[in-house]
Amino acid sequence: MARVKGSNIHKNRRVKVLKLAKGYFGSKHKLYKTAKEQVMHSLKYSYRDRRQNKREMRKLWITRINAACRMNDISYSKFINGLNKAGVTINRKMLSEIAINDSELFANLVKVAKSEKVNNVDKKVVAKVKEEKVEKKSTTSKTQKENVDYKKMTVAELKKIAKENKIAGYTTMKKDELLAALNK
Repeated sequence: MARVKGSNIHKNRRVKVLKLAKGYFGSKHKLYKTAKEQVMHSLKYSYRDRRQNKREMRKLWITRINAACRMNDISYSKFINGLNKAGVTINRKMLSEIAINDSELFANLVKVAKSEKVNNVDKKVVAKVKEEKVEKKSTTSKTQKENVDYKKMTVAELKKIAKENKIAGYTTMKKDELLAALNK
């Protein structure tokens, strides 16, 4: 059997590796064997560092926010907790930019976090608020239930509604049975 050299493919593969190794120190950009090793390591490092870069940026943002919080007499954890309870959804990147560029706006955000009453309210009041929300949802679902025409819906949609209304055995019901159960 004849020996196959694979000249163009072989050459192109080596050229590609040497092209990736361009700019490396010493023989790492000239010799294929050392260039290949270094390129493999470089690709591993770049993959790892793309993830580490995200971690480092988040640490930096948190450090900046914490410094601005300390200037406004509040700790970082209390600030973030207050914002979450107040329903303010701003990511840490934006908060750090606000802390650097607009100290007045950041001070207003600190006021919002400090004045959030949920921190001082005991659990009974929070439970009552949750119950009221559930009652509002149930009343709205009843009014929606009266206005909806179930006959035009598909079986999948009816099963979804039956699941929300906690109807037992809805998975095995046919359309007529689902309609009867939902109209009760």
